[in-house]
Order: sequence, then C-alpha cells, then structure tokens
Amino acid sequence: MSIEEYAAGFTEEPGYLDYGRVGPIASVAAEETLALTQVLARARHGSLDVMREQDARVRDAASALLGLPSEQIVAQPNTTQGLMHAMFGLTGGVLLSAGEFPSLPIAAVRAREALHAITPVWLETDHGKVTPARIREQLDPSVKAVAVSLVDSRTGYLCDLEGIRQVIGDRLLIVDAIQGFGVVDAPWALADVVVTGGQKWCRAGWGTGVLALSERALDRLTPVFSGFTGTEEDEPWGEVPPPASSARAFRVTNPDPIAEARFAVVLEQLARVGVPQVNAAVAERVSRVIELADEFAIAVASSRDEHERAGIVVLEPLAEQATILSASLHNHGVTATSRQGRVRLSVHAGTTEETLGMLRDALVSYSTAASY
Repeated sequence: MSIEEYAAGFTEEPGYLDYGRVGPIASVAAEETLALTQVLARARHGSLDVMREQDARVRDAASALLGLPSEQIVAQPNTTQGLMHAMFGLTGGVLLSAGEFPSLPIAAVRAREALHAITPVWLETDHGKVTPARIREQLDPSVKAVAVSLVDSRTGYLCDLEGIRQVIGDRLLIVDAIQGFGVVDAPWALADVVVTGGQKWCRAGWGTGVLALSERALDRLTPVFSGFTGTEEDEPWGEVPPPASSARAFRVTNPDPIAEARFAVVLEQLARVGVPQVNAAVAERVSRVIELADEFAIAVASSRDEHERAGIVVLEPLAEQATILSASLHNHGVTATSRQGRVRLSVHAGTTEETLGMLRDALVSYSTAASY
C-alpha cells in the first residue's frame, strides 16, 4: 500500500493539526464501524458470530506491529486502564517523572495508596526529557521498574528506548505509547509493557487500545483487576478459577467488539503501508512546520533533532504574544492545542498542503499583530 493511498483515508477538514489530542477517525475505521453496527442492528441468524472474532483479530493485528505473540496482548478500552493494570500489578519501586501525562503518575500513586505494594520514585528530568543518563543517575536497588512515555505529550520529546533498556538492566520497562504508536517505528521488543489507545495517531476512535506484555512482565505482574473473562474458561460458573497465565488475565469483562474491529482495521492498514513509511511522511511535515516557525521567528520548544521527535511541534511565543498566536490560529481555521503559554501542533502523514498553507496564513496574521 502506498503512502498516498494511506493518506487518502484522512477525511478531516483542512486545518487540522491536533492529532496529539485526538485523530479524526480513519475512513476504514468509520466503514468498519458502520458495517458491524448494521450486523448488530439486524442480528440475522448466525450473523453475530463475527463479533466474537474481533478479539483475536485485534490481537493479531497488534501482534504484527509489536512483534509479540497475540497471547501476550489483551484489548483495553483505553491507555489509562492498561496503565492501571500495570501499576497495580507491580511490587517495589517504580521510577517515573511526575511530569508525565497524568495517567502514569496518578496510576502509580493510586496503586501505592490502595495496595502499599509499590513506591513511586520521582525522576528528576533533563528539562522535561526522560533520558537514559538521568535514569542511570537515579536508579537504586529498590527500583524494580521504569515507566516512560514514548512521546511526551507536552514537549513532543521521543524517548530513547534503546538507551533506557541498556541502563536499567532486567528491570521492567513500562511504556505509555499513546503519543507515538502508529507513527513511530519503535523497538517494541525492548519494552516489557506497552500500553496504547487507538484514538490519537492510529485514528481508530475512543474505546480502543491494547496492553502488550513480555514474558518477564507476565511473570512479574499480578493481575489485580482480573474479571470473569480473565480466566482460562469462557464462563466459569459455580467456581472462581485463577487468572489466566496469558495476557488474558488482564481482562475485566468482555471488550466492545465494534471498538476492537475499528482498531484492528487501522492496524491492518498500518501493517500494509508500513510504519516506517508513515514515519517518514510525518517527519517531512514536521520539518516544514519547524521551518514556518523559524520564518516567523517563533521559538520552537520541542526538539529539532529527528531522532528526538515524532509528530509534535511545540511553539513557545513570547508570553505577551501567546494569546495573539492562539487567536490567529483559531481565526484561520487551524485546530491546535494551546496550553500553559505554548501551542502544540501535531501533524500526520495525511496533513495536506492546504492545511500547511492555512498555518502559514495564520502565522502571517500573528506576525502582523504581534509587531504592533
């Protein structure tokens, strides 16, 4: 599948630069939703069997991208629930930054408060970056796991999984992958826990996600929230069997099959086009956004190094001009995230010339207004 064919599945209006918040649903996901919704609405004799097939389908699709057996992958309704499974299942210290997206630190603190089995160890970062050097400096024997975001949602920084794995040894490496999964060709085999949702860069809509576990993670994590579908039996009537020995143990109840189908179809499409090809298209567009920022003398707070970035560009205008920049983007139909005096632009492989032109027009207006 060519990158042009992949990009044709982006049907959002021009001006959209906010995939870090939510990716407008891909055309294949919308079509899959409609098809299975019709099946469920009509419920013809024998037709509902297709619903039961979606769990294996999404795990197989995720397996192809992650390089893990499907038995080590379990569907989740969102990233946060997968992170809660991981944090509540840990024992010992977990090293992480308090500046991570709240899903991670809150899950760690809630696990400590509820079970007293883990201890969050707060990492001092390198100006917001979680780097192997900082992790090495702050490791101690009490730390049994390290938790990071693949891509930081505020800075756009792409962490060095290979470097982190080298410094932490056989400790568990937990990765919140939501801000890069689908556009970053990451070395997933180095992680022990990979959690992602499908509503951002994968463009599969809300209610989609997976939790992938290495054999080491399956051995060390306790499936605290393991419901009746988390056993080896489909319906364990009259008994309470132990959790399954596979990732299935980390199920609470039956997943939404239509959500699984939406996620599966976009992952299948990603496998056909190839994540490296998507990543290259994203990288080219990120470079062009950075060039526009430079043209209008707007400071770029995110990394310019292609090895330290994914699809996010963070602009940091002068404090007194932040509102002007946000207003200019809004007035020109550019959708972005403004937060704490910064503007986060997130581009994708389907970001069009028209959208980049709208961004340029907005920056022209900003530059004119800011000069008065």
